[in-house]
Amino acid sequence: MKRLFAWVLAIVLIHSTITAQVSLTALLTENLTSPISVDAAAPRFSWQLQSDKRKVLQTAYECKVMQGKKVVWASGKVYSSQSVMVHYAGAPLQSGTAYEWMVRVWDNSGAVSPWAKATFHTGMLNPNDWKAQWIEAGFAEDSINRPAQYFRHGFALRKKIQSAYAYITAHGMYEAQLNGQRIGDAYLTPGWTSYNHRLQYQVYDVTSMLRNGNNAVGVAIGMGWYRGYLAWNDNKNIYGKKTGVLFQLNIVYSDGSTETVISDGSWKSSYGPVRYAEIYNGETYDARKEQSGWADAGFNDASWSAVKMGAPDPAPLIATQNEPIKKHETFKPIKIFTTPKGELVADFGQNLVGWVQLKVKGNSGDSIKIFHAEVLTKEGNFYTDNLRVAKEENIYILKSGAAESFEPHFTFQGFRYIKIEGFPGTLQADNITAVALYSDMKPTGTFTTSNPLINQLQHNIQWGQRGNFLDVPTDCPQRDERLGWTGDAQVFSRTATFNFNVNNFFAKWMKDVAADQQPSGSVPFVIPNVLGPNSGGSTGWADVSTIIPWNVYTAYGDTQILVNQYNSMKAWVGYMEKNSKNHLWNTGFHFGDWLFYRPFDDNDGRSAVTDKYYIAQCLFAWSTQMVLNTAKVLQKTDDITYYTQLLQQVKDAFLKEYVTPNGRLLSSTQTAYVLALHFDMLPENLRQPTADRLVENVKSYGNHLTTGFLGTPYLCHVLSRFGHDDIAYKLLLQETYPSWLYPVKMGATTIWERWDGIKPDGSFEVPSMNSFNHYSYGAIGDWMYRVMAGLDTYDDGPGYKHIKIQPHIGGGFTKASATLQTYYGAVTSSWLITDGKLAMDVTIPANATATIFIPSAAASAITESGTALTASKDCKVMGTENGYVIVEVGSGTYHFETPKN
Repeated sequence: MKRLFAWVLAIVLIHSTITAQVSLTALLTENLTSPISVDAAAPRFSWQLQSDKRKVLQTAYECKVMQGKKVVWASGKVYSSQSVMVHYAGAPLQSGTAYEWMVRVWDNSGAVSPWAKATFHTGMLNPNDWKAQWIEAGFAEDSINRPAQYFRHGFALRKKIQSAYAYITAHGMYEAQLNGQRIGDAYLTPGWTSYNHRLQYQVYDVTSMLRNGNNAVGVAIGMGWYRGYLAWNDNKNIYGKKTGVLFQLNIVYSDGSTETVISDGSWKSSYGPVRYAEIYNGETYDARKEQSGWADAGFNDASWSAVKMGAPDPAPLIATQNEPIKKHETFKPIKIFTTPKGELVADFGQNLVGWVQLKVKGNSGDSIKIFHAEVLTKEGNFYTDNLRVAKEENIYILKSGAAESFEPHFTFQGFRYIKIEGFPGTLQADNITAVALYSDMKPTGTFTTSNPLINQLQHNIQWGQRGNFLDVPTDCPQRDERLGWTGDAQVFSRTATFNFNVNNFFAKWMKDVAADQQPSGSVPFVIPNVLGPNSGGSTGWADVSTIIPWNVYTAYGDTQILVNQYNSMKAWVGYMEKNSKNHLWNTGFHFGDWLFYRPFDDNDGRSAVTDKYYIAQCLFAWSTQMVLNTAKVLQKTDDITYYTQLLQQVKDAFLKEYVTPNGRLLSSTQTAYVLALHFDMLPENLRQPTADRLVENVKSYGNHLTTGFLGTPYLCHVLSRFGHDDIAYKLLLQETYPSWLYPVKMGATTIWERWDGIKPDGSFEVPSMNSFNHYSYGAIGDWMYRVMAGLDTYDDGPGYKHIKIQPHIGGGFTKASATLQTYYGAVTSSWLITDGKLAMDVTIPANATATIFIPSAAASAITESGTALTASKDCKVMGTENGYVIVEVGSGTYHFETPKN
């Protein structure tokens, strides 16, 4: 009997060991962790496999979704390797309801994982679920300063609460409180969308904030993007003239009954301490106007005005699908000093976007002003000319002799330096803290090298993205602009996907691209469009409609953005078709290769001017290629045929118009060469000679680039593709203007708008357009990650399901390393040169495979984790190509060594 028991126990232990070899983590619903505002009818689920074994693949999965104890979807065992974006396929989901979902998987060794669980909560799935009514202030407004408006409502609860969720949005920006506590940690809500077409709402779990008995809710509203100043020429009230609030609190009691608290005619309204708040100009806060307890029960609101009922908003209300703006890093000043002009200035050491928190003690009525700037003059004085008419000024008026703390509510600033006026006493570091604000995107990519300047460049790229990804991808965060320029976003989009998870960020914004797209198919210059219906159709800018969806799909393997944007993509290509003759598009306004190199006293034609219609024809072809690629993914058979033919016609028209019989291009700039090569505009026999001409051009400028916004993203990619890594590295490492490292050498902590925003003598470029936080030229990051470090994905396995590792070693670097957190897990490609040996460390996550290119003369010269590569059971040698040994592997961590060529 003892033997039988021991045998059974051994079998159980063996089975437990097998089943424990794979586990699940990082469960996501709609790319988010336990979201509470899902409004997708069929939300998508993702998970990661974890295992200490190599070559692990999922062979099957099983999903269940529960509403309480009720199973609303049971997939059964599905034989599939799909672990990313698995669609819900159960009974219709209900609004405002909590769900739990669970998943387990089987792997290729026969192991089955334990069940892993996560939750999600639905938003308003039906417009009729909204019972709340729009309300507006009931008093006569100060039409000059247009102060923030405050709304409040008291209500009583008499039962034990099981759950309570608040649904809030506004015309303007809002901050809400419940019983005197701030609701949530999101800022500048409800965010910025094309308000005429789509208005976001936010959902908050406020169960713990309510109490039995009397309660109160308060909402403060600033002008925000809705009716504040945007762009130029006194452009305000773009979406409406009045701010307002929509609030709904859905309560479920422990006995199963429900109650709803809504915004309606019973609310009260008043002014408060925020006396002025504009995005460009800053905020004025008068603490003497504070009404203590205004958002708490028991507050006497007898002096407050009854609200007015607002008209229903015809724009659909949508749940927030992207990450909201939140507070992130904080900075203390690295230096507080007095400038030669006598200005009291603090330096935070980093150009950032957000605001400054102030701690101060003074007399009632004391006024403290904080001004913001990105740079100092060469003399060391505060510089704000490049802000144009934006004031970026916060004013705080004290109420007492006690210690007080301040920060803005309905504005944000771009700055490294602040100037303070009126501070009582001596300013200390403890008095001021800079707070970074940006969309709460998950950081995903790290990149380091043996060169400190390149590491600083990477730092600048990431901080340029942080500062300009505030719900929309803005061009700059400081002057009177801060708009969603489409060209800037599309050239940087692939770089953006490495540094942060921007899947939901771009998915949200691209829906606004489609919403604001004109009936003709023309795409506006900025999204949301605040420049008018006739501002659009420029090549390189409007191509955002095709380029970003494809880049996001490639980076994340998410077909939904292609589904969402497909009609918009086709409409833009259709616009170019309609405005071309014989498939040659040479009409209309275009920005061209924006901010290309042009020397001041150009007597011999060294300015790198690329014909705008040449550029337009190249991007006509590229957008057509993107639509063709998308048609193939979505299996649109008729469209595949149509766009295949159109693509060839567009390229034929290009060759006829812009290429001589001897293969010379009409424009001989770096951008002209780069676009023709990257977009495959030339027949095979002309490509290498054209690449060689590009090299000669680079050399003729002393190994400097001359590209603007449209040529820069692809310059080094093209050089590497055609065997000129050496020139790509010379451009990367160039330290004098124009180059990526020139701003670094000049002390930049973000990417500049211009190659020479600050000139070698310390003077500035023209202040009318000279941002020092402008991410576009940071697009070089994509080459650094995918080519230099060699971490890439194949089109047959987008989203890093099939990974490509192919480092291009050069430039005197001894080390480069990139790690990317994908939906499958962490991918690493790292190389190190020491003592004449090359070491490569590669990590591939479970349920993914990789093709690795090892720089080596032969497989026999390579070891993997100390064993001859040719003897490895986990690595399959596929052959050699252009100085690389090609190896196929499954998941796991690999260490390769080989003599350095």
